[in-house]
Amino acid sequence: MAAESRRPSAWTHYLALVKKDLAMELHTKDMITSMGLYSILVLVIYGAALSQGGTSFDFKQLSGGLIWAVILFTSLLGLNRSFVHERENGCLEGTLLVPMDRSVIFLAKATANLFFLLVVEAIVVPLFFFWFSSLTLEGVNWLLVVVCLLVGTVGIAGVGTMLATITASTRGKDVLLAIMFIPLLFPLLWSVVAATTALVCMPEGFMDAFVISISLAGGYDVVMILVSWLLYDFVVSA
Repeated sequence: MAAESRRPSAWTHYLALVKKDLAMELHTKDMITSMGLYSILVLVIYGAALSQGGTSFDFKQLSGGLIWAVILFTSLLGLNRSFVHERENGCLEGTLLVPMDRSVIFLAKATANLFFLLVVEAIVVPLFFFWFSSLTLEGVNWLLVVVCLLVGTVGIAGVGTMLATITASTRGKDVLLAIMFIPLLFPLLWSVVAATTALVCMPEGFMDAFVISISLAGGYDVVMILVSWLLYDFVVSA
């Protein structure tokens, strides 16, 4: 009983795993650097592709989709790299030897991935609106924009962590992750694009459209993260 009472709690394991991932990334800066450079290059491509749109081109209608396309493809790069050190150095196998709930590993890895994605978004989203300075955004509630980004990114980090675990040890994991990730994320992507477009364009009744879209995205997050949490023990032990 004394030995059992001294066993670290699930919260202690969770904090230790999150600190391990953050410390590793702060040491190498591999994941954030690669995601940041990739997203900036995508913005440059956007600028070149849309530079000949002319004055009649309504860029606002596409802005929500373009923002989330950058975030989605950048997250694919980051999620693939998040398990490189785990597999190459045998860290994941060592973690599995610790007597703890496997779902704690999922929550810790998803939290770390969420943090890295939010750091990149904090740089890329302002750059997007600066780059396309023709957008007039007077009156936009930036708190709602932040809420929209947070809800979408939570779903991407949660589902992406599960799928990255499944594909980490497979051949062609980059392609396989994209094939599984994009169709599964489509409902979330549709919802957050609709919510972001409503905030940027602000048509009549835009708040109703925003509330419906963000509610669908939030429901998706709850259901899919709960499913991932319940299935992670099976996935990581397979």
